[in-house]
Amino acid sequence: MSNRVIKILVPVISIFLGLLVGAIVMIFSGYDPIAGYIALWNGIFGDVYAIGETIRQISPYILAGLAVAFAFRTGLFNIGVEGQLMVGWFAAAYVGMAFELPKAIHLPFALIAAAVAGALWGLIPGILKATLRVHEVIVTIMMNYVALHTVNALIKAVSDGGYKTEKVKPTASLRSDFLSQLTDYSTLHYGILVALAMVVVMWFILEKTKTGFELKAVGFNDQASQYAGMNVNRNIVLSMVISGAFAGLGGAMEALGTFGNMSSRGGFTGIGFDGIAVALLGANSPLGVIFGASLFGSLKYGANNMPNAAGIPLEIVSIVIALIIFFVASGYIIRVLLTRFNKKKEAK
Repeated sequence: MSNRVIKILVPVISIFLGLLVGAIVMIFSGYDPIAGYIALWNGIFGDVYAIGETIRQISPYILAGLAVAFAFRTGLFNIGVEGQLMVGWFAAAYVGMAFELPKAIHLPFALIAAAVAGALWGLIPGILKATLRVHEVIVTIMMNYVALHTVNALIKAVSDGGYKTEKVKPTASLRSDFLSQLTDYSTLHYGILVALAMVVVMWFILEKTKTGFELKAVGFNDQASQYAGMNVNRNIVLSMVISGAFAGLGGAMEALGTFGNMSSRGGFTGIGFDGIAVALLGANSPLGVIFGASLFGSLKYGANNMPNAAGIPLEIVSIVIALIIFFVASGYIIRVLLTRFNKKKEAK
């Protein structure tokens, strides 16, 4: 059994184990796991509408996962993706509603505004980390709460005391009549293309540029990098800025595509926090993030069908999703066991 086969088997076995243990939980809770998983499947792939909504759900998860993964790859732990995503969401919504521009200018302008807003929100913990060595985990967690209340205040300001912004103009929208009609009038939009393009951007930065090499080197060993002549502080700040830009674009997917505006919130969206799981599932690699986001987004959307179609409570659904993610995240153990089994088989 080759290493390539083992790499393919690990996620397959992980998902199977998650589904198996999830089925046991449903049985002991008095629910039918077969009906539950049929409902989950139908919620994801049951018809073209479900497929469209599933793909739409995946888009912001890809960008949130890229934000977390980029920071990880450069030795930083960005827990502030949630806040960076929210300020990017507001920036895109505001630019989308406040300006009258041709679509060729308006849409890129709104996307760039979201990326810049997220980048600026990542700049603050980056500077504090680089200059004062304040741990980025603490700062980014606190910045999430600052983002939540700041954005709520800005929404109230631009809407004359209301609780949501106006709809973005069609010239700034990612929505597509073609994609919507193709998927039985789902909310699928062109955001998935933006997300996939950012996967390529992250890969190119990390693997094909001098800057990417320096960022990874600083993350691996900052003292050795400084000895080699690299500007460690500059690279720390740059890493957080790029990570924040990815997160801000994740917010733009919601502002310009899914919702078309932004509403004030009593709590977080959860997308940024889920991005941590997506990055871990994808082993912090660009292609892996696509897998992690696809799995996470599919489970999140498809699971909404389980209470209606199979009568399974949301609490049990959440446990099943968590189990699947747990086993996928524990893929390293499965890989070790498969490797040992393979070596014993070859020895015989």
